[in-house]
Formats: sequence, structure tokens, C-alpha cells
Amino acid sequence: MLYRENGQFKTSYRADQQIFPILQDRIVIAGLLVLAFVAVPLLADEYLLRAILIPFLILALAALGLNVLVGYCGQISLGTGAFMAVGAYAAYNLQVRIDGTPLLVSLLFGGLCATVAGMLFGIPSLRIKGLYLAVATLAAQFFFDWAFLRIKWFTNYAASGSVAVADLNVFGIPVVSPVQKYLFCLVVVVVCALLVKNLVRGHIGREWMAMRDMDVAAAVIGIRPIYAKLSAFAVSSFVVGVAGVMWGFVYLGSWEPSAFSIDRSFQLLFMIIIGGLGSVMGSFFGAAFIVVLPIALDRLLPVAGAAVGLAVDTATVSHVVLMIYGSLIVFFLVVEPHGLARLWSIGKDKLRLWPFPH
Repeated sequence: MLYRENGQFKTSYRADQQIFPILQDRIVIAGLLVLAFVAVPLLADEYLLRAILIPFLILALAALGLNVLVGYCGQISLGTGAFMAVGAYAAYNLQVRIDGTPLLVSLLFGGLCATVAGMLFGIPSLRIKGLYLAVATLAAQFFFDWAFLRIKWFTNYAASGSVAVADLNVFGIPVVSPVQKYLFCLVVVVVCALLVKNLVRGHIGREWMAMRDMDVAAAVIGIRPIYAKLSAFAVSSFVVGVAGVMWGFVYLGSWEPSAFSIDRSFQLLFMIIIGGLGSVMGSFFGAAFIVVLPIALDRLLPVAGAAVGLAVDTATVSHVVLMIYGSLIVFFLVVEPHGLARLWSIGKDKLRLWPFPH
């Protein structure tokens, strides 16, 4: 009864193809946007913005890019951290080489450089797939880790190997305070999520999903594998590269190659497995879970341990977090491969019939 769509008639094809065709969905999304753009900047403190919301938004964007490739096109990638690094270092070098480069230009440049790198390492996907493709993308991770660590030009010959950026601004508006950084990240994430959502609903997205489900049958009906796979690598790498620029410029401020290590690649893969493969919403669910869980356990486990007379240190908390990650990945792969997004969809279906039994 709360989620009934009775009486919501579609009188045109355009109305039927809306991103949110149900009124209740539009109300919920509008409420979330108002909460994110208005309430959060007014009410959230600096810790909440810096430690939770800003990394959540950036990691959700990176997970969204990876989900395009893995969830929608079915091409396994273990080099996401490398493509984030390509975006971050490309944008940094543009800022260093050309004084006064606007942040948005650097953002787009980093995304385009990551696109080129992703397409180059996506070429093997035309001949190999599955585990072999995962190893090929893993090679990208090791190659770029080595390049950014050993080739000093990328770090502007910094003796420490770390780089830093400052005085960020967009059209003359400074992006310095936590609220300004949060709003900038939020705008970029909303725009990218909208673009990806429209892509996966169009003919390009249908080609990706056809390649994912059965590539031989897709080729038989006229879908070009080279176009479908490389376009997925291009879009995925662009979004991931933009996320890398934001991770380095907005969240970290200064970084070194270890900020985009293979651990970052696995973290993003965990996000889309737990959140839901082939789902835009699942990318946000997975990012929220991965970001919030360590912070919550860091607060709760010492209290729970003290209640039963046990001392719980930071190392124990990190081990527990990894155990939970592993258990949840196995659970979702076996029980619900579509992750938290599928559970959310099941909940909406039950609301359609509530209070009557399903």
C-alpha cells in the first residue's frame, strides 16, 4: 500500500522510459537530494564530512565506474587502483606544468588519461576473458605502481616521492573547507551517476549486458565485441580516473603511489560484490558499507570487549573487519549474487503488497 503504483498511467513512451517511473521513487530521490545538498552541509560536523561523507562519495564514484565494467559488461578487472592513480597523477602534472589550470579541466584531463590507459589494457579482453583477463588488468596495477614510484617526472622530481596540491577552486569559488569539498564531490557524483544510469539504459548498456550474459550469442546478433568491450573499458576508466583525481586532490591533498595500491583495487571490487553487481544503487550501498563498517566497529568493539573484560586494540578491529568482508563476500556470492541492491529491490516488492502476504 505504501509503494503501490496503481493509477500511475504512462501515456507516452517517454514517460514509460523515465529513470524513476514510479512517483514514490521520485519523491524518495528528491528527498535524498534535498537532504544531501541542504541538510548535510548545515548539520554535519567536520569529522562526519572528512572521515565519512567525502570518502564515501569518492569511493562510490570509483565503485560505479568499476561496476560498469564488471557488473554490466562482465569484464573482470583488478587494476582499478591503477586507473585511479593515472587520473590523479595526470591531473597533478597538468596543474604543475600549466599554472592556473581550473580544477574541472584537471578533473576531465585525468579522466581522459585514465580512459586511454584503460582502453590500452582492455585490448586483451578481445581475446581472453575470466581469470586471464583479471591477470592482464592486474599487470596494469603493477606497471603503474612501478611507474609512479620510479619515474620521477610523474612526481615532479619530488625527493620524498609524494605530491601535494593546494588552493583548489572551481570558477573562482574556493574548494577548501570540508563543506565546500563535500558539495563539490556531491555534484560530481550526482552528474556521473546520472550519465552512467542513462548509458546503461540505452543501446550501449544493452550491448554491454549482452556481452556479459553470452558474448558468442551477442556477436551472432550483430553486436561488435571490440566496440562493446572497449567502450565499457573507456567509460569505466573515465569514471574511475575522475574518482582518482578527487581522491588525491579533494580527500588526501597530498599522496604517494601507495594511496592507489592493489588494496584499493580489491576494496572497490568488494564494494560492488557486496553492494550489487550490475546496479548503480549497489555501488552506493557497497561504498557506504565499506566506509562505515570499520568506523562503527572501531567504536563498538572496544566497548563490547570492555563489557566482558577483554581488551580490544586497533589491530584486532582491523582483523575483524577483514573477516566480516570475507564472510559477506562468500555469503553474497552463494546466496544473493546481486548483493544489497537486490535485497533493497525485494523490500520494495514487498511494500507493493503490504499489508497483504507476499
